[in-house]
Amino acid sequence: MKCSCGKRAVFFRRYEGRHLCPGCFVRSVDKKARKTIRYGKMLGHGDRIAVAVSGGKDSTALLHILHKIVSRWKDSGMFVITVDEGIRGYRPETLKRARQACKELGIEHHVFSFKEELGKSLDRKVKGIKPSDEIREPCTYCGVGRRWILNRKARELGATKLAVGHNLDDEVQSVLLNYMRGDLPRASRMGPVTDWSRRKRLGERFVPRIKPLREIPEKEIALYVLLKGYDIRWDECPHAGGVRFDARDFINSMEDKYPGIKYTMLYTFDKINPCVREVSRRGEGELVLCSKCSEPGSRKVCKACELWR
Repeated sequence: MKCSCGKRAVFFRRYEGRHLCPGCFVRSVDKKARKTIRYGKMLGHGDRIAVAVSGGKDSTALLHILHKIVSRWKDSGMFVITVDEGIRGYRPETLKRARQACKELGIEHHVFSFKEELGKSLDRKVKGIKPSDEIREPCTYCGVGRRWILNRKARELGATKLAVGHNLDDEVQSVLLNYMRGDLPRASRMGPVTDWSRRKRLGERFVPRIKPLREIPEKEIALYVLLKGYDIRWDECPHAGGVRFDARDFINSMEDKYPGIKYTMLYTFDKINPCVREVSRRGEGELVLCSKCSEPGSRKVCKACELWR
């Protein structure tokens, strides 16, 4: 099959019914990311953007897309934060790729580890999980720890925005998981930009989080990275698993049957999210500083200190 430009197609975008050649495909992904940034009002002149980069496909694609945009603005800048969770046989390799990408682009790079910031590596934490523990999924401990470090270090380094590589699949899975868990407070914080400072006391201690890739399917980011020739590691984290993977498989099976349903789920949630925020706000306590680490949270002891300290 041929692309609309006449060249040989390498990808069929089922939800649009379009065949795309390598060049048109890459340009379409870049355009979609820029559109998400523009309509979400994610970036502005004068911003200092911290980009969370792990060395995987999503964060690597995000790094290059943002670099093309921000490098044209004389009054803006960006730097990279990589979190080393301490996953033997996995993180050292991705960390090496993140360092190389930053070196090639000439971008300031900072690395912070779980061991230094939280007292122990993720591998060691996972070994200590007991069958009787309320939370047994390694991904929960990892996610909480990474968010805590990213927000704290981005703020300390003077970032005005924190960019993360969440793709369409990540966002839709989170929508379903928050619904399944009945977690309205977490659902209310979803969206293109997470900015507590607009509505919460002490919110200035949160660095607004932006998601430029939230409307790009994971499969398309993988192809984008391949076509661009970026050096990344493709295998999954050895600790990955749990209910999110069940949600992923369910959503993917629905997408196979009904192309475009991931977008339907995301856009529908975006429309009802203002109502979710209003309902959630009524039962959500005032933002307070954690009594242990002095980071902002909704409870006296934040989730990171509860799980890690």
